[in-house]
Amino acid sequence: MTSRYAQVAFTPNVRRHQEAHRSRRAYARMEQGPDRADLLGPGEIAFIAERDSFYLASIGEAGWPYVQHRGGPPGFLHALDPGTLAFVDFRGNRQYITVGNLDHDDRVSLLLMDYPAQARLKIYGRARAVDPPEAGDLIARLYPAGVRSPAERLITVEVEAYDWNCPQHITPRYTAEEVERAVEPLRRRLEHLERENAALRGGASASTPPPHPAKR
Repeated sequence: MTSRYAQVAFTPNVRRHQEAHRSRRAYARMEQGPDRADLLGPGEIAFIAERDSFYLASIGEAGWPYVQHRGGPPGFLHALDPGTLAFVDFRGNRQYITVGNLDHDDRVSLLLMDYPAQARLKIYGRARAVDPPEAGDLIARLYPAGVRSPAERLITVEVEAYDWNCPQHITPRYTAEEVERAVEPLRRRLEHLERENAALRGGASASTPPPHPAKR
């Protein structure tokens, strides 16, 4: 956990519960650090580039949180630089809940999962919806290959803080592509054994003499 993430996350009520459960002393040390936004490192940027989905939480005008799943080809969420993320916002069901929430409060939280590796990256940031005229050629440059949905806007996120979570309670899950990659060596081995077996059967048939005719 970075010191900035602890500074954002550990509100007075959170600290009160830490005191009650005797974890405050350890967590207090995590808050000791510069009061400035985090910068993503090479490991975080590489992790983000491999993701094909993430969860995005925003805050509505009534104070209710809203969590939305975003998906696309791996790398559709881009790190423009160590402090800025961006993704193309495609046309969906036209509810516009996240976009409307950003008009009220730009604070967001992103949750990025790697289920097979049991890894989880949490990011606090401030998001902004950028309309196509203002985004210039950035939408075209970041538009994922193979996606056909129209792009309505660009969403940028100025990173405030990030944290890697404990993998203890992450259940491994695999996409169809990940399963295919995992079983491909087994499939090739099975095909090789089947060909070898067929060749052995063919050789055995050729070397077996025909039976003697029955005596009358």
